[in-house]
Amino acid sequence: MIATRRPDHYEDMGQKYRHENTSVSLLNYHFVWTVRRRKKLLTGALDGRVKELIYEAVAGIGGEVIALETHDDHVHLNAHTLPKLSPAQVIHQVKGYSSHALRKEYPWLKTKMPSFWTRSYFVSTAGNVSGETIKRYVEEQKSR
Repeated sequence: MIATRRPDHYEDMGQKYRHENTSVSLLNYHFVWTVRRRKKLLTGALDGRVKELIYEAVAGIGGEVIALETHDDHVHLNAHTLPKLSPAQVIHQVKGYSSHALRKEYPWLKTKMPSFWTRSYFVSTAGNVSGETIKRYVEEQKSR
């Protein structure tokens, strides 16, 4: 038997499978969540900061942002994550990290709202849809 070296990543429809010590995975989730009371706060500098914080939060849990768009009062995030984290853990980390940082940087948010994000969210697996298709869909939501 000839020993061959396992590749670190496997490809499927242009996306790389993640190879960890005991698993190989390709987990892509599409999350949608809203600002508390559907307030239209995701504009200007605050919008830019929200996006930066979401990128930081996803990277902090070992994930990767595939696509991210905001639209006045809600966020669409498509993220590639590790199998050790459930979708509930991913969204909890992203919303918690971003809300905490925003309320610290923008004190007026504390007086206006009891929390920045609602507790609810939508999540769906990407399945066999390519990352490019999802990215295009998320980006198109901005023009609606």
